[in-house]
Amino acid sequence: MRAALAILGLALAACSPQTPTKTGTVPDLDGLFDFATLEVVNDAGETLSLDVYLAENFDQQRRGLMFVRDMPETTGMLFIYEQIDIRSIWMKNTYIPLDIVFARDDGSVINIVRDATPQTLNSNRSTEPARYVLELNGGTTRRMAIGANSKLLWRSDEQ
Repeated sequence: MRAALAILGLALAACSPQTPTKTGTVPDLDGLFDFATLEVVNDAGETLSLDVYLAENFDQQRRGLMFVRDMPETTGMLFIYEQIDIRSIWMKNTYIPLDIVFARDDGSVINIVRDATPQTLNSNRSTEPARYVLELNGGTTRRMAIGANSKLLWRSDEQ
């Protein structure tokens, strides 16, 4: 009888639906952040698609990419702030170098901090008030030609 129940349990487990794994995800962040596609028009005028986690509230913004040890090349995190203000990002408990893109309310790039040093309390700041901050793997902005003339094409439900 126990053997029959064990076989039945294994059969049911094998038939249960599995949640498909999204490409471009970081398992440590799944369930903590919503996941979306962000389009970026780079300096060459090309439209790029990036997979981004959305940091929309204080707790998410405080957590950011801390404790992440590996992230796919076209994946990042988009911080969406309610208020436009000078933004400062640190790298405490962040294990990978990041490119940090600061953007205005219209998505145009203000400035980029490239290859921010992991595990530091250095202040990586916007040079003027920003609404959005995009974090990508270090070196990604150079490889994808994201620079001062680029624009994030993000439209939240609030706009």
